[in-house]
Amino acid sequence: LTLQSSDSPQSRRLSSDLGRIEHYVEMALVYLRLDSESSDYVIREFELDPLIRRSVKKFAGDFITKHLGLELMPTEARVISDEKWLAFVIEQILSNSLKYTREGSVRIYMTGSKTLCIRDTGIGIAPDLPRIFEKGYTGRTGRSDMRASGLGLYLCRCVCNKLGHGISAVSAPDEGTEIRIDLSSYNLEPN
Repeated sequence: LTLQSSDSPQSRRLSSDLGRIEHYVEMALVYLRLDSESSDYVIREFELDPLIRRSVKKFAGDFITKHLGLELMPTEARVISDEKWLAFVIEQILSNSLKYTREGSVRIYMTGSKTLCIRDTGIGIAPDLPRIFEKGYTGRTGRSDMRASGLGLYLCRCVCNKLGHGISAVSAPDEGTEIRIDLSSYNLEPN
């Protein structure tokens, strides 16, 4: 609350740090819940754009502090999924984009095949690309950054698998990364 009433470089930095801590706590909780026998999935049809806007808003301070552009193309899509879990996936991808993009922008759009794409102009992924969704894998980039846990994209893949959504990545060093989430189906993985 104290940070919300102040607008200074220090308060923005502290708000960003607090957001990052909250994000890591949420990631730890998701990790613990993944193998739980019970599920709290609420599968329903909803508009995707409000969910994306809420997710982007959480990182507004980071976009401003890093002077990164945001190209948010309206998807005008209705999808069948779990809103909370899909928001976790989108926020994790945005977090990675912001972590590894020093200049340029993040672009969010949907292809005609109901595939949500989040593309950044970051440092890209070296030959590690086939392994980035493996549990604990940080790759060359993660090792040099020292902030990578190797859990974020692994959790995204697990959540997408449980929701029946495909997730993939396209990247090249120094050319950025695009993460694609196929929202055309929602077949839930049986517990």
